[in-house]
Amino acid sequence: MSEPLTFWDHLDELRASLFRMAGAIALFGIIAFCLKDELFAVVLAPRSSDFITYQILGAGDFNIHLMNTGLTEQFMVHMRTAVYAGLLVASPYLLYEIFRFVSPGLYDNERHYAVWIVGAAYLMFLLGTLANYFVVFPFTVRFLGTYQVSPDVANMLTLQSYIDTLLGMSLVMGLVFELPVVCALMGRLGLISSHLMANYRRHAIVVILIVAAIITPTTDVFTLFVVALPIYLLYEASIWIVRLTKRH
Repeated sequence: MSEPLTFWDHLDELRASLFRMAGAIALFGIIAFCLKDELFAVVLAPRSSDFITYQILGAGDFNIHLMNTGLTEQFMVHMRTAVYAGLLVASPYLLYEIFRFVSPGLYDNERHYAVWIVGAAYLMFLLGTLANYFVVFPFTVRFLGTYQVSPDVANMLTLQSYIDTLLGMSLVMGLVFELPVVCALMGRLGLISSHLMANYRRHAIVVILIVAAIITPTTDVFTLFVVALPIYLLYEASIWIVRLTKRH
């Protein structure tokens, strides 16, 4: 039987894991940085009517022109976007490293639940990011990028504001899509029940509309509906998941 690890041994393992995680992020970030054309072809695609979402819905022709106002802005945006891309690509390995570090301190049943919870949380975050990229962000860009209070006032959108909006909304939508996972945990702990969530459905709809209005700062009802609908469906799915969790 192996000797139990001391505090300093655990600290050394943690440091080694952090170095490996940082190395993975740096490696994929460098690859993304070198693939500049491919990276920004994906990032900048929603600004044009050629984007797949607009093609499916039959949106009219438009093309939002972006501008650069700072000497180092394009280079810094390139670096930051590459780092985020590297983090996203390396995220499965990062979760593996984290789980490998904490799993020796878990019981078998705890390890089983941890795998399912982490896997579900990761999957839902990716789904939220994809929903933002293909649905929420394109409608936001289309509305805000072409909105004018007067024909005499032209829109001059910066690359920095475009990237900040895309990354910020991706993070928010990724977190919003964690709702079923959070509800499943709370249901498992006995903090909520499916009956309680069903009774407060009307209150939840009001909260969902408020959250949707915050995520998409637009004034048109259609965009608000596009954002609120998947969140409401997530709430309904959470009721079913909590009921199933309680049953088992």
